[in-house]
Amino acid sequence: MKLPVKLIEHELKLFEEKFKDAVKSNVSMLDRIMRYVVKRKGKQLRPMFVFLAARLFGDANESTYRAASLVELLHTATLVHDDVVDDSIERRGFFSVYALWKNKASVLVGDYLLAKGLLLSLEHDDFQILKYLSDAVRQMSEGELLQMEKSRSLNLDEGVYFEIIKSKTASLLAAACAAGSWSTCQDIATAERMKKFGEKVGLAFQIKDDLFDYTSHDVGKPTGNDIKEKKLTLPLIYTLNNVDRQTRRKMIYIIKNENTRKAKVQYVIEVVEKNGGIDYTTRKMAGFKKEAIDLLHFLPSSAIRDGFEDLVNFVTDRKY
Repeated sequence: MKLPVKLIEHELKLFEEKFKDAVKSNVSMLDRIMRYVVKRKGKQLRPMFVFLAARLFGDANESTYRAASLVELLHTATLVHDDVVDDSIERRGFFSVYALWKNKASVLVGDYLLAKGLLLSLEHDDFQILKYLSDAVRQMSEGELLQMEKSRSLNLDEGVYFEIIKSKTASLLAAACAAGSWSTCQDIATAERMKKFGEKVGLAFQIKDDLFDYTSHDVGKPTGNDIKEKKLTLPLIYTLNNVDRQTRRKMIYIIKNENTRKAKVQYVIEVVEKNGGIDYTTRKMAGFKKEAIDLLHFLPSSAIRDGFEDLVNFVTDRKY
């Protein structure tokens, strides 16, 4: 499944230039870090959601480009801060900002990106777009802290898991879709519907990411990484709630005390696979994907709508 880049090729190319301008600084050290960050940006999925959501209702305008820049600035800020929190020296196969410039600079860089994004919207009176994205930042922070709290107690509540991923991951995609659509339609009801669409896609996106922990493909992170970090993802939660008491006790002991031992982690992965954790999680992901596409179908068929469906399919079919 390919990304629908062709449909918004012009917008993405122009966005690249606008984003570079948006992160420039007069402080030489900061500008050097920003150039490093810009060069190593990922697939730009979130700006794609902004532009496709906008194009559903009209041509991209300056407000659309600012919305895409704000989304990417906030996303990048969270990644920089995450690497500090997780003590991570690598990001997308390259040294992280944290690895090269250490704690203080990384925290300040994240703060700078956040401030630049907020100012970009405030200076142009994009208040509704700023509202969507500010709420997403709040939810992302709450989700991260909730995950930290629950991972200590190894909470096995599936509802809590969905609350965490809705806040941590889905909230930003939801805001991207709401902001993009608002920039061209200026209609709250439509933007709210697109926000719900983005939320469903975001849930499917995170579930797919969690499934990678149980595959042997080259996915950019070690197999069993979530287990080593004591993160209770859906395949594990389902399995722990559906195995016998002795197996559950053994799995929990491994997660708490032996999560760095490769053979023990592999045992947990095998139990998850054997007891239907992967199949159950895959069905859940497919359900959110269907809900997202159904929400999109309030609009008549068009090249942009079809491209958006391709993007949703990419999210769930991707190999990394």
